[in-house]
Amino acid sequence: MADTGFEKVPARNRRRFPGISSRAYEHPADRSALVALRKLSGFDTVFKALSGLLPERSLRLLFLSESVRVGETQFPHLHEMLRDACYILDLEKVPQMYVQQDPKPNAMCIGLDEPIIVVTTGLVELLDEEEMRAVVGHEVGHALSGHAVYRTVLLFLTGLALKVAWIPLGTVAITAIVTALREWFRKSELSADRAGLLVGQDVNASMRGLMKIAGGNHLHEMNVDAFLAQAEEYEASGDLRDSVLKILNVLPRTHPFTTVRAAELKKWSQHRDYQRIMDGHYPRREEDKDTSVTDSFRQSASHYADSVRGSKDPLMKLVGDIAGGAGDLGGKLRDRFAGAAPRGAADGKDGGEGGGSPTEPRG
Repeated sequence: MADTGFEKVPARNRRRFPGISSRAYEHPADRSALVALRKLSGFDTVFKALSGLLPERSLRLLFLSESVRVGETQFPHLHEMLRDACYILDLEKVPQMYVQQDPKPNAMCIGLDEPIIVVTTGLVELLDEEEMRAVVGHEVGHALSGHAVYRTVLLFLTGLALKVAWIPLGTVAITAIVTALREWFRKSELSADRAGLLVGQDVNASMRGLMKIAGGNHLHEMNVDAFLAQAEEYEASGDLRDSVLKILNVLPRTHPFTTVRAAELKKWSQHRDYQRIMDGHYPRREEDKDTSVTDSFRQSASHYADSVRGSKDPLMKLVGDIAGGAGDLGGKLRDRFAGAAPRGAADGKDGGEGGGSPTEPRG
């Protein structure tokens, strides 16, 4: 380990990102889903009411009394990882972190005023040091993005929905908000995975961690390429009925499917956006106030359009075909009724007498 003056960090040379904005790693679908969530009817009212009612102090006391607080004398290796992750992403205040007894591998970042990171013993025992570093970076990414508040509301509303399920229509509004929160949170996990990669800077460790979460501590029985091939097969397989089943399967989940997460992260690690960040070119927090909401919408819309065009899922291909067909039909109708020259007329191929073919293909 090396001492930087800020705290101890691993001797392995990794890049730090001073002043980095969460916009640098946030997935476009994360931002658009959060905007859609905030526009949901009744969300602002519920959120403002819950902000004053959620038992955050009780939550902190619960972890303080029932879990082990990470520090210099308890789980010191996790303490160093946490401080290191905050150093890499330039998060000034290091969140409190707890280890909770639970055989199921899991981690979360919750809290309204200040984020708390919780990891389970199942996760600590499952992952090696570099894999765990990516997970800790993942949770610090949630903290930097401000996700903890919405995650806390989701946890509370999920429990509340069960308690009021017996009241006629009492759970309708809550269910709608919970469903929207889950949709956003699944997308926010893709953002946090990217933050984990920025902290660990080892895509193989990130892949190994996701594989272990899916298949347990049997890496000798698993293969990264085969694991990623599962994601491609999942997306492309089946017919429209399977596409609907995929949607139904994912609706109750807070996390995307593990193979999908791995494929998304691998794709981003090979994208020029990731390389630009690694080269030191990324948006700064000081620029956040000047960020255009319109630009964020454009990025999200562009992402979804590219996803539909490139998707192998039968339903998405159908959506793309319909959208493309509708656009082509709209252009033809506009040309016909607006009196515009037919496409291709500029080069003399207007389909009239002496012209070219009326079905001249366009590029």
